[in-house]
Formats: sequence, structure tokens, C-alpha cells
Amino acid sequence: MNVVDDKAVVREYFNQTGFDRWRRIYGDGEVSKIQLDIRTGHQQTVDTVLEWLTTDKQHGSELTICDAGCGVGSLSIPLAQTGAKVFASDISEMMVGEAKERASTLDLSGNPTFAVQDLEELSGKYHTVICLDVLIHYPPAQAIEMIEHLGSLANDRLILSFAPKTFLLTILKRIGEFFPGPSKTTRAYQHPEAGIVQVLERSGFKIQRTAMTSTRFYFSRILEAVRG
Repeated sequence: MNVVDDKAVVREYFNQTGFDRWRRIYGDGEVSKIQLDIRTGHQQTVDTVLEWLTTDKQHGSELTICDAGCGVGSLSIPLAQTGAKVFASDISEMMVGEAKERASTLDLSGNPTFAVQDLEELSGKYHTVICLDVLIHYPPAQAIEMIEHLGSLANDRLILSFAPKTFLLTILKRIGEFFPGPSKTTRAYQHPEAGIVQVLERSGFKIQRTAMTSTRFYFSRILEAVRG
């Protein structure tokens, strides 16, 4: 029986065939209708998180944020523009390179700080830890370990997004529907919300806000958990 190393698959994909695709999806150039739908959904998720932080006036130089799985900087860069001190990491060297390039075109004085780093190797303490659109790449047992580790880095709040496990999405779940196109991506894992909430509560958090982003090809449940 062959055991799939999901982490190795994710690293290889986003450093090779997946990099150009997702760089374009997370950019502003012309893309296919399906890719545009995914771009729209991802941006809605980013905007929700930015709105939460802004509404609570949780921004400015006193706020330290860890953006775990930062991709091309879709969230870390606008967070840095609010004045927050942002540490952004990703398992993909290519993604981090693109994020650095995008940040370099703005006057951000070296903020965010970017690093190529495995999520489970992250260390330090931050007011807020955020992990968007990462858990979909990992099976439940590994996702639980990741959430527990991210929680240990957060002094006050942890914000996660994941593909929820629902009856409808279970029926629809095929790799091509989450990541369409000829170059297939990593396996797409759904996670029961109750299980993630249980892990967060066990780690000393309570759910403060939730949101759902749903387009034709992008599904993301967002949970904001704060220290109880």
C-alpha cells in the first residue's frame, strides 16, 4: 500500500506546475471563467478577515500577525498596509518569492517579513495567527496537528478557513471541481466543522465569529477563535 506524503505533494505542486496557475489566479490578469470564480471566492475570504480585524480595530503597529501559508501575499500585504507587523510564511519557495516581489513594489519598509517554512516548524508568539486555504490540502489527522500547533503560537486569536464537510459538498467533491484544469493539484480534503471546533476548544479557544464563502468552484468556511 502506497502512503501519500501530502506535504511533499503540496510543496512540489506549488513549486512547479501549480505555481504559475495560482500566481495568475491570485493576480489581476485575464484568466478562465472557472479561475475567475476561484479568484473571486478567495478574495471574499481575504476581505472577510480584513473586515473582522478592521471592525474590531485590531490593526496598527501594536498588532503582530502570523500568516501561515501566505501564498503570494494576498492577505499579508494588505495587513502590512494597515500597519500591523506581519510574519508571513509558506511551504513553497516560489510562492514566497512571488509574495516578496509583490511587496517590493510598495513602500512597506520590509514589512511583511517572509520566510519559506513548514507550517509545523513555525515558532514564536503572535497576537493573531491566520491560516487561510491551507487545510484543504491535508487529511483530518494532519490538519488537527496543524491547528494545535498554530494555536500554540496565538496569544489572542486564531483564524482558519477550510472546505467544510457537508452532504452537498461530499457529493460534489472531485478534484477537478475544486481545482479544475489539465494539471491536477493536490487532493482536496473536507473537514467537519464540529471536529475543528472541538480541537480549538481543547486548545483553549472559543468561537467568536464564523462566515462562509461559497461560489461555484470555491467553498471556504471561516472560523475566528479567541482565547477563552
